[in-house]
Amino acid sequence: MIHFIKGQLDTVSEQKIVVENQGMGYEILVPASVLSKLPAIGMDVKIYIYMHVREDALQLYGFATKEEKEMFQLLITVNGIGPKGALGILSIMDVDALRFAILSEDAKSISKAPGIGGKTASKLILELKDKVDFEEAVDTMLTKGENAVAGVSAPAEDVGYRANDAIQALVALGYSSTEAVKAVKKVDLIQDMTTEEILKSSLKYL
Repeated sequence: MIHFIKGQLDTVSEQKIVVENQGMGYEILVPASVLSKLPAIGMDVKIYIYMHVREDALQLYGFATKEEKEMFQLLITVNGIGPKGALGILSIMDVDALRFAILSEDAKSISKAPGIGGKTASKLILELKDKVDFEEAVDTMLTKGENAVAGVSAPAEDVGYRANDAIQALVALGYSSTEAVKAVKKVDLIQDMTTEEILKSSLKYL
């Protein structure tokens, strides 16, 4: 099993790349999100690999991060979504956006992916909703440049945790997780803000 390939970027086209490693060129299908993160031709690149084996073919699918690869593997467990469909979904939204689309049952956004209709998107949400962890999704959002839900400079264990609590409170009030995160991200957070203060400020954006 190939976990990742590290080598020289040889070719880039609309949906695939070729990476040279020890004299061999590996053709890898990738989502659009990977194309935007690639270095210049001739530079070293590391791509996480999912190897799809069929009776008549062996195809490599590549991702910039382990997280993208894991989401791809989760998507193809849904009946009716193959590697091509999963790649299409990850081409129109990143992992964080997809998590929140699933949690907020936003089938409309997911169905914008090529080959994924409303019925398939709804089925995806139904099958994966219990497999996507809300707290993990929020924590990931907060610890990226969005640890900073809106420019937070404090450690995650301080205002980040209270922002997380505010998001969960908004969800309990009936807002979707996507709406809750977007509202909290708009708040100008400072380290000594309480959960209640964050919540009240967030409500202005809903």
